[in-house]
Amino acid sequence: MTETAVLLLSIFAAIVPTVLYVGLIYWVDRYEKEPWWLLVAAFLWGAVPGILIAFFFNTLLSAPLLLILGDELGMAAAPSLIGPPVEESVKGLALVAIFLFWRNEIDSPLDGIIYGAMVGMGFAMVENVFYFVETYSQGGLEAWGANVVLRAVVFGLNHALFSSFAGLGIALARLSPNQGVKLILPMLGWATAVFLHFLHNFTVTLGDFFILVALLFDWGGIFLVLVIILWAVLQERRWLRQYLAEEVALGTLTANQFLSASSGRKRTAYLMKTMLERGYRANRQAANFFLQCSHLAYTKHHWKLFQDDKSAQEIFKLRQEINTLATQLRQ
Repeated sequence: MTETAVLLLSIFAAIVPTVLYVGLIYWVDRYEKEPWWLLVAAFLWGAVPGILIAFFFNTLLSAPLLLILGDELGMAAAPSLIGPPVEESVKGLALVAIFLFWRNEIDSPLDGIIYGAMVGMGFAMVENVFYFVETYSQGGLEAWGANVVLRAVVFGLNHALFSSFAGLGIALARLSPNQGVKLILPMLGWATAVFLHFLHNFTVTLGDFFILVALLFDWGGIFLVLVIILWAVLQERRWLRQYLAEEVALGTLTANQFLSASSGRKRTAYLMKTMLERGYRANRQAANFFLQCSHLAYTKHHWKLFQDDKSAQEIFKLRQEINTLATQLRQ
C-alpha cells in the first residue's frame, strides 16, 4: 500500500472504535447530559494540543534516560517512567480548566469520569494513528492488523480509564466541603491515573506473556470504573427522588412530572412519546425540562453541602424556568 493509503486506513481504524466508545460514554450520563460543546472541547484538547505537548515533553525528558541507560534500555524505560506522568498531566490540564472555569458543570462524581474519559479518548485516537502507521512501516499489514486490534479494541479504553480517575478526583473535591479533602483528592486521582498508566506500559514492555497481565490489570480497572459509574448513577437517581419530591409539595412539579423526571426509563419513554406525537420541537422542550429538573436536584444537593448564596439564587431561577417549561409542555 502507498503511504497515503496506510495513513487513511489507520485514521479510519482509529476513528471507528473511538466513535463507539464515545457513544457509550455519552450514553452512561443518563440524567444530566453534559454540554456537547464542552465534551467536544475536552476531546479536542486530548486529540490535538494534548498530543503535541505530550510529544514535546516526552522527547525532552527521555533524553537524559537515553544518555544514562543507552539507546536500547532508555527507549524501553521511557514509556514507563516518562510517558505516564507527562501524558496524565497534560490530559489533566483540560480537567483543571473545566474545574476552574466551568465548575458548575461538575455536579456529580459521574461528571468527572465523563470529562476525563472524553479527554482520554481524544488523546488515544490520535496516538493510535501514529502507532498504526509506524507499525505498518516496520512489520507490514499483518503486524498493522494485530496492533489495531490490541490498541483500538482490546486496550481501546485505556486512556479513558486513566484520565477518568483524574476527573473523578476533581469531581469529588468539587463536592467536598472539607478543604483538606479538596486538596488531596485531585492529587490522588492524578496519582492513580499515573500508576495505572505506568502499570500498563511497564507490563507490555516486558514481552508477549505480560500482555495478559496488562489485560488483567486494565480490564480490572475498567470494571472498577464501571462499579463507580453504577454507584454514581444510583446516587444521582437518589438525589432526584429526594430533592424533586420536595418540589411536588412546593407546587413546582406535579406528581406525574416528578415520577417521569426521577426515572431514567420513564424519561426515555416520555421523550419517545413526545417525539412521535408532537414532533421534534416538543421533544426538545421536554428534554430541556428534564435537564433543568436534574439541575435543580443537584443544585439543591450542593446548597445542602455548602449553604451558599449562589446555589440559593440558582434554585430560585431554576424553579421559575421549570414552571415556564412545564407550561410550554402543556400547550
